[in-house]
Amino acid sequence: MAVFQAFKALRPTSEKAAAVAALPYDVVNREEARQIGEKNQLSFLHVDRAEMDLEPDIDLYDEGVYDKARENLQNMEKEGILIQDDTPCYYIYELVRKGRTQSGIVGCSSIDDYINGIVKKHELTREDKEQDRIHHVDSCNANTGPIFLACRYPQSLLALMEQWKAEHPAAYDFTEEDEVAHRVWVIDAPEVTAQICEEFAGIDSLYIADGHHRAASAVKVGLKRREENPGFTGKEEFNFFLSVVFPYDQLCILPYNRVVKDLNGLTVKAFLGALKFNFELMLMPGFPCKPVEKHCMGMYVDGQWYHLKAWQDVYDKKDVVEQLDVSILQDKVLSPVLGIKDPRTDQRISFVGGNHKAAELARMADQTGGVAFVMYPTSMVDLMQIADEGRLMPPKSTWFEPKLRSGLFIHKL
Repeated sequence: MAVFQAFKALRPTSEKAAAVAALPYDVVNREEARQIGEKNQLSFLHVDRAEMDLEPDIDLYDEGVYDKARENLQNMEKEGILIQDDTPCYYIYELVRKGRTQSGIVGCSSIDDYINGIVKKHELTREDKEQDRIHHVDSCNANTGPIFLACRYPQSLLALMEQWKAEHPAAYDFTEEDEVAHRVWVIDAPEVTAQICEEFAGIDSLYIADGHHRAASAVKVGLKRREENPGFTGKEEFNFFLSVVFPYDQLCILPYNRVVKDLNGLTVKAFLGALKFNFELMLMPGFPCKPVEKHCMGMYVDGQWYHLKAWQDVYDKKDVVEQLDVSILQDKVLSPVLGIKDPRTDQRISFVGGNHKAAELARMADQTGGVAFVMYPTSMVDLMQIADEGRLMPPKSTWFEPKLRSGLFIHKL
């Protein structure tokens, strides 16, 4: 059963929250982070992407970057921008995007639950990315970005959240430039926090929706601290990592699209011909093609949009991973036709989140004479089944929107 506990968050004052809140470190590149930081001195990217405050050519993994992150975090606390709560609390984090609301609870998950498979993953992680966040967490002595989790919420927990929101004012309530509204309520009543802890103790699985690298890194820092403190009791803060747990059926998964730089030496005619063994192709003249059902995808090549529908024998009687659209594309097109054997390392393929318009994908393909694929989104049901079976999805299978903001909750170790 899940261990999910309240904690004393280090968090911004109400009047500073909107300025501090920042996109996750891994969805902005170096230059984008620098531009944001120059305009906003309070942005939490000064902690999560501290290279913005150093020389432009400094290596991203230089020791000075981690030292600067720690310094910036400490300064935000010293200057009263961030203040730590006096008692352990849970926090309700609500995001509203395009009229769709998702409300989850912020707390701390157990590193043992991660190790023992109660917190379940569905993606592989890369060692270099893990090492970066391990160093960052260790240097800052804090989890600075929440892990995005999901589960099957009991009705009683949903009702508790709604009642608390109805009876208490929000501590934060602001809307970002992308028109996503962010609201936070602080749950500080001991009898209610005890009830929430008990509710989670009755939940047998938590699923990582987004943040696999941050989760793995937080766990490894916790294990490192255990080695450094052989008399640990298990109650120390380093035994837990910052998380937000949402009801799985409130979440919005967008597709994670693909653009390949070239046709692997094939003519357009030969490329289209190779697809007909596994797909029904339909030319869609005049407008971008977005798939509206599973086992279909849109494709742009040589100035034309096509609708691809996999033949039934391509996915029929396949297991939960093999029948994913991203798996079908990899197994039937990217690998055998376009020569992309390992999409994690091949420089010819780019992954583009579903928040980008199809026309942008077409422009990318046109620049190099390549091909773009618009995918149908993976479902949360498939994600959870894959995690339950201990299986892994292909890389870049899901893109969650809206993105959680960093800096609203910091968990000090």
